[in-house]
Amino acid sequence: METVRSFFIAIEGAIGVGKTTLARLLQPRFRARLLLEAFEENPFLSDFYADRTRYAFQTQMFFLLSRYRQQQAVPALLARRPLIADYTFGKDSLFAHLNLEGDELEMYERLYEVLAARVPVPDLVIYLRADTDVLMMRIATRDRAYEREMDRAYIESVRQAYERYFADYTRTPLLTIDTDNLNYVRDAGALAFVEGQVRTALGIGAYQRPLPQVELVGPARTSVAPARTTSVTSGWDAVAEFLAASEAMGRVGAALADGATGRSRGREAELRTALQDAIARLQRLAHAAGVNLQEAQQETQ
Repeated sequence: METVRSFFIAIEGAIGVGKTTLARLLQPRFRARLLLEAFEENPFLSDFYADRTRYAFQTQMFFLLSRYRQQQAVPALLARRPLIADYTFGKDSLFAHLNLEGDELEMYERLYEVLAARVPVPDLVIYLRADTDVLMMRIATRDRAYEREMDRAYIESVRQAYERYFADYTRTPLLTIDTDNLNYVRDAGALAFVEGQVRTALGIGAYQRPLPQVELVGPARTSVAPARTTSVTSGWDAVAEFLAASEAMGRVGAALADGATGRSRGREAELRTALQDAIARLQRLAHAAGVNLQEAQQETQ
């Protein structure tokens, strides 16, 4: 069985980008605990979306104290298992500078500086990017009551604020993922690819050898990404299938190891399922890479 060292991952991005969804999907793959933002506890949130100017200060102060309280639990949670959060404490300041001004912003900043100094820093921040139209579609799909009248201009301002924030971000290692055409909910290969990038960034598990760190813009590859930063977009079919196949073979190895040590009661069924998945993944990898397995087999006979 894989021994996973303790680490702290925080996922960030604009409203509706899929932070909580990715956190939940990665949790079992890293045997991690989850730290999810308790945004629904904020009694001012629905009023804020109806009248941002009037309720901005109350909403922001509640979030600041709520997020700080949650972050105080991080050291105890990390003492047992890895931890994945669907937000960073720094997002609070980002939203405050969008929604507050004057004396309210000055009062907020004084309190934020005191609290931020006492908050644990993640080992890795994952920044999920998406175009505003994609964000609006995802917000509409999840259909939260208080988001039904969401202002597109506000979401665009949030998206731009995140772009500015992470443009020169150096506080922690950063993994940037373009999610416009990345469906890690329905595509196991896409999720395996994201997992592989996270493992590479952390230097753990089956994907310790780094993939080329390049910026993918549409179909063309451009410049090498800065150190400690990885950028991912959608031109990754063969690589994604390779990572998915590697993961499937890892499950085969785990089933064999469990059987060898007598720890698995359903070893045969687990091994059969793992092998079937591994074979299917290898076939998909061959197709994505343009390799005809039948012809290759005939050549070796």
